[in-house]
Amino acid sequence: MMRRSALALALFALSGCGLQPLYQGGNAGAVATTLGSVSVGPIDGKGGWLMRTKLVDRLGVSAPEQARYRLDVTLDDNIVAFGLRRDRAASQERRTLRARYQLIELGKGTVVLDATAGSDAGIDIVSSEYATVAAEQTALENLTDIVADQIAARLALYASRTAKAK
Repeated sequence: MMRRSALALALFALSGCGLQPLYQGGNAGAVATTLGSVSVGPIDGKGGWLMRTKLVDRLGVSAPEQARYRLDVTLDDNIVAFGLRRDRAASQERRTLRARYQLIELGKGTVVLDATAGSDAGIDIVSSEYATVAAEQTALENLTDIVADQIAARLALYASRTAKAK
């Protein structure tokens, strides 16, 4: 009984704090419809292809020809070797993926959001060159997941704030 009353009190307190679900209204909500109206421009390179695919998936782009916004993304993908073994060969690498992205309102041609996102990963260099290349590729795939999530979350926040302003 005590547990139920504590839970009820906690739920009551949360309802008064002003938090609201970001994707309120589901697929018909303001955030989902705004994200669905974003076309993702082409992004250079293999990492760019991965990033574009993940962004299109996360944003739920329904009809690119009816887009209200365009998302332009520029990637900076770097691998830096560090750590030395006795033979002076590198023992580790750090792969860094940074994205600068701009959300452009197509009707006005103005940039409404200009931001960056990024992440990095450590890679052990092993004696097998194949294994090292595979680890670098896996790191790129994981980093594009992380950065795409960051971009989608920031766009959803933008959509939520602009929907409240209307």
